[in-house]
Amino acid sequence: MEFPADSSTAIITRTSSSSSNNSGILLGKYRLGRLLGRGSFAKVYIAQSLSDGSDLAVKVIDKTKILNTTMEPRVLNEVSVMRRLRHPNIIRIHEVMATKSKIYLVMEYARGGELLSQISRRKRFTEPVARFYFQQLVSALHFCHRIGVAHRDLKPQNLLLDEQGNLKISDFGLSALPEQLKDGLLHTACGTPAYTAPEVVGRKGYDGAKADAWSCGVILFASLAGFLPFDDSNLAVMYRKIHRREFQFPSWFSKPVRWVISRLLDPNPTNRISIEALMEVGWFKKSLQEKDQNQHQIRTLFDLQLTMSPDKRSMNAFDIISLSSGLDLSGLFEAKTKWAKRFTSIIAPADRIADRVSEVGKKLGYTVERRKKSVIGLGKERMGLLIEVLEVQPSLFMVQVRVGDGEGGVDLVELQWRELKVELEDMVLAWHNDGV
Repeated sequence: MEFPADSSTAIITRTSSSSSNNSGILLGKYRLGRLLGRGSFAKVYIAQSLSDGSDLAVKVIDKTKILNTTMEPRVLNEVSVMRRLRHPNIIRIHEVMATKSKIYLVMEYARGGELLSQISRRKRFTEPVARFYFQQLVSALHFCHRIGVAHRDLKPQNLLLDEQGNLKISDFGLSALPEQLKDGLLHTACGTPAYTAPEVVGRKGYDGAKADAWSCGVILFASLAGFLPFDDSNLAVMYRKIHRREFQFPSWFSKPVRWVISRLLDPNPTNRISIEALMEVGWFKKSLQEKDQNQHQIRTLFDLQLTMSPDKRSMNAFDIISLSSGLDLSGLFEAKTKWAKRFTSIIAPADRIADRVSEVGKKLGYTVERRKKSVIGLGKERMGLLIEVLEVQPSLFMVQVRVGDGEGGVDLVELQWRELKVELEDMVLAWHNDGV
């Protein structure tokens, strides 16, 4: 099996048939830990990177069980799609490795497990909690659809949570890319029956984005109710209910959420509300008001990345944000230092970012000093780093890491930065140009 090469996803092939030694070391790079889950063709383990100690998830796929089956193109598809997606609410794929008998997908580890487990544990979510996860799901899908990717298998089992409780979409094995369109539509019937739009099951040409919108409606209903809107052991009966939209709202559903779900669960995809239109609905935007400007900045960032000419796509997120109306940061970081790194974050307030940096510093063996409310000093191996958190827009923060006191050289600073960068990844909206 061959995988397409890509600069952002390292593809490493080993000819050895042994994937790990007795100590659980995978191809000299990762130490495999406990089993997180298993399927017919794959197992998922927690793993630790030997280079920086970070926790990751490794999906181990048995080649002998997928070759010449429908699973082979699914694996290729998952890698092809996930390497294109960089969004805070989408599981990130870091690396793909292979031996003669196994394929290893090294991915971001979602410590919080499946959303389904949370729903089962709580029986059902309150409306604010359901809306919180729903907003993140819709935001990630909006990004996917703008670059032509339709997921096509959305369900709580494929929605994971990180250690901070943020949602992460996973499992893009059934997703579709723009090159799979025929006459502007998709034609492959796929997905999980209880969550799949009726036009997909009907094996007619369909809009992948509208099909995802239907699945969002089912997920929102299930989150609030604790059970599915359409559910029957007889598939024919269930499909009949889906086509006729035969379901009932529990008494605790509010009027606004009933309206949203009704618009999403419309069997006619032409009348079904789109993801983009959904994002403008008052119920959806509720509790986002204090972050309104921040959400606008994020949408502007994605839109500009998609629409700008190829010669300007090399601009990074910091450059794009700086071009936004009323936000000129050109003179904000003119520090006369020989070395600096920067990233933006939407984690609020600033104290939360500072606390996270301090926590990471202690974990990595630094001496941590909180000099000011938003300035942290880290000391280690003759080198000091100063990390400052600045709010540049409501709920949008720029974090600058620069050299403080110490005698270490640039090589030592870069080594420290690499281990810090991995640990801080979960709080980063975008990395920015390095001031050297």
